[in-house]
Amino acid sequence: MDISEIAKKLGLSQSKNLIRKAEELRRLCDVQFDSSIIGVGEVCKAVICLEIAATRLEVVFDRPHAIRLSGMSEKAYTRSYNSLQNGLGVKNKLDIRELAIQFGCVRIIPFVKKGLSLYKDRFLASLPPSRRASADFTRPVFTAVAFYLCAKKHKLKVDKLKLIELCGASESEFSSVSTSMKDLCFDIYGISKEKRDPKDVKSNRELLDVLPEKRKIEDGGYLSDEQELSSYKRHKKMEKHAYEEWKTTVIASNNEIKEKVTCKRTRQTRLSFLKEVPETQKLEAV
Repeated sequence: MDISEIAKKLGLSQSKNLIRKAEELRRLCDVQFDSSIIGVGEVCKAVICLEIAATRLEVVFDRPHAIRLSGMSEKAYTRSYNSLQNGLGVKNKLDIRELAIQFGCVRIIPFVKKGLSLYKDRFLASLPPSRRASADFTRPVFTAVAFYLCAKKHKLKVDKLKLIELCGASESEFSSVSTSMKDLCFDIYGISKEKRDPKDVKSNRELLDVLPEKRKIEDGGYLSDEQELSSYKRHKKMEKHAYEEWKTTVIASNNEIKEKVTCKRTRQTRLSFLKEVPETQKLEAV
């Protein structure tokens, strides 16, 4: 289906710049990758390109109507939208102040900024010098997660799915960044009970790479083999200590039960197998 026809159904036929931008995005999509591999059909691709163009040009876009035109569920459409957007390398711009006004959480603005700054410093400190230049904090998912965690800390209700939609990230990526921030910025978000060394948090370091396809551990990892081994040994030692404590408790409990059983006197009932003869039968016998 032609993009201009879909734009007409969405009430965007008057915006020629938007249609040209959407057509440009679709051509770019066709050149860079096969969208059918990620489950995005031609109609859905055209609709998504229109929405991306509308977002970049700040044109009002009727998303519920667009989802109906795509023939997909809202969840499937959002997933396809995020996949296509990441494939094209298009980034949404999220402003902390605009988010605060939109969700009615203006008072947490300084906390969000402080948390983001602290997170960047601690994460960069944990990276080797060769990887610091490739660290990319410009992706909107970092702003969205910091805003969400601060709102949660201050007991303010924020629509998580709406935030994921605004930042153009997947639910798994949002969750990974959230875990990373909670681990490193415990003093801002107040979730971790114990401070953790940034070098021990290595599961989400791939989130900082510039390109999504390069979000893997390269350059031989972040910790030396000796450090990883010592961490593994400490973990095993803690597990063994916990097991020994549990074993001691169980043995002591069993011994107490045995002592109670031996101290308790048992009384056996006497059995008599002699059958008593009624007195009337005794008299007759006499």
